[in-house]
Amino acid sequence: MSELVTGEAVALELRPAKLPSRALAVLLDLVVTLAVYIIVTIGLVASTAALDDAAQTALSIASFLLVLVGGPIAVETLSHGRSLGKLAFGLRVVRDDGGPIRFRHALVRGAVGVVEILMTFGIVACVASLVSERGRRLGDVFAGTLVVRERIPVGRMPYVPAPPPWLAGRFAELDLSAVPDGLWLAVRQYLTRMQQLDPQVGGAMAERLAADLAARTGAPAPQGVPAGAYLAAVVQERQTREARRAFGGAPGVFPAAPGFGGGPYPPSPAGYPVAVQGPASPRPAPPQVDPVGPAEQAGLRERPSTGFAPPA
Repeated sequence: MSELVTGEAVALELRPAKLPSRALAVLLDLVVTLAVYIIVTIGLVASTAALDDAAQTALSIASFLLVLVGGPIAVETLSHGRSLGKLAFGLRVVRDDGGPIRFRHALVRGAVGVVEILMTFGIVACVASLVSERGRRLGDVFAGTLVVRERIPVGRMPYVPAPPPWLAGRFAELDLSAVPDGLWLAVRQYLTRMQQLDPQVGGAMAERLAADLAARTGAPAPQGVPAGAYLAAVVQERQTREARRAFGGAPGVFPAAPGFGGGPYPPSPAGYPVAVQGPASPRPAPPQVDPVGPAEQAGLRERPSTGFAPPA
């Protein structure tokens, strides 16, 4: 899938953090962590003075692991990649595909950081960041993460088009756990640039991506659904789950995901969510009417479109 990832959209248009800002953020985190470690150590020494040397040594090792190793891992997991130092300098840890990190990402970064930051005084981390094209240290390479800048000048960013309404909730039960981050990145970059591609080239690329995605999920794409619309609907379902996992929400209600409109979707009898207009019971669908007004008939304004055609 690497040939589908173009160099003009590295890291989903996110700006990788530079070494100076990362070093200052790590330094601030270390100062705070060491201050907490000293306070905890003083408390343990005062409260365990009556214990023997072996018990005091075991408590010292446990406090070191919990505060200097477990503390940063817990903070990055709970804050979704924002530690105190990164928050102060406008940085954040994200996955390679731009999504929020999870516990396993923070665990790998913290475990490797003990060697490349604490034991080598940051020398290995600095060398790795200078060698890496996107400024990643070894912990980021093994964890599949990237430190990016959040506070950047506002500009025009490419957006992922929303899928057509008739595909809303079709893939709520799809298993997306086996889809790699590289495939998500390729799908997102295709969707943001599909209007700029030649129709034949774009169609062939969409078919390839849809086939790869269906192979990873174990469920083929529905018959009659265009490949581009299928990709957009699956990406919307994935971002919906990420938003629900990151920000919480009651069953059936989730916040708006980036590039898509969120909203309440109560489960239907078939197991798929169905959008509702309000508290009243669902009304039968109105007859299909071609929404062409006088301006459209005169050729003065284009019809609104999601970019996807309904199935024949």
